[in-house]
Amino acid sequence: MNYLRYFYTCLTVMFISMSVEATQDPFEEINRKIWTFNEYLDDNIAKPTAEIYTSITPDFIEIGITNFFRNINELDNTANQLLQGKPVYAMNDFARFMINTSVGILGFIDIASKLGLERHDEDFGQTLGAWGVSKGPFLMIPLYGPSTPRSLAGRSVSSVLSGTFAIEETDVRIGITALDALETRARYLEVETLIVGDRYSFIRDSYMQYLDFESSDGQDQSDDFVDDMDDFLLD
Repeated sequence: MNYLRYFYTCLTVMFISMSVEATQDPFEEINRKIWTFNEYLDDNIAKPTAEIYTSITPDFIEIGITNFFRNINELDNTANQLLQGKPVYAMNDFARFMINTSVGILGFIDIASKLGLERHDEDFGQTLGAWGVSKGPFLMIPLYGPSTPRSLAGRSVSSVLSGTFAIEETDVRIGITALDALETRARYLEVETLIVGDRYSFIRDSYMQYLDFESSDGQDQSDDFVDDMDDFLLD
C-alpha cells in the first residue's frame, strides 16, 4: 500500500510540473540547501565507507557485486523495453537475465556479455520520456540526489519491477538495498574527477542532459561527455 501511495503522489507531482520548462531550476534555492545536506552526509558517511569498501574488497568481488545488481535490473529493463515497443531488446535483456542468473551464478558473472548480448539500462522514467512526457523541473531529493518529477514517478514503478521487490524478508531486502547503495557510491569514486566548477550546477546540467540522451536512446545526439557520465548518473 505504501508503494501505491508513493506512486500516486509521484504521478501527481509529475503532471503538475509538466507545465514548467524542463531546463529551468525554479526550486534552486531549496535544491541547493538539500544539496548541501546531501554533500555533508556523503563527505562524512557515504564516501569514507565507499573508500574503505574499495580498499579492502578484491577487484573480482567488486565486479561480481556490480554484475549481480545489474542482473537484478534486467527484469526492469525487459519490462520497459516492451513498454517502449522494443520486443527484440526485451528478448535480449530477458535472455541476459536467464543466462546470468543460471550459468552466471545469480548474475555474479556476466556470461551474457561474453556471448554477445549487449547490456542496456532502461527504467520507467525513460519509458515516460519515450512516450513524450516532459521530465519537468530539476529536483534535489534528500539522500537520493538529483531527480525530476518524471524520474520520481518512474522510480516508483521500476521499484516494483525490480527483482528485490519480491523479497519478503525485510532485513534481507534492506541489506541488499544498502549493499546496492554502497556499490553504486564506490563506482562514483572513479568519475568524480570529471566534476569541475560549481558542483551543484555541474551535476544538475549533466543530469538533465543525460535524461534527454537516455529518453531518446541517444538518437540525433552525440556527446562524449554524456557517455563518460553514464555510470555516474544513472545506473
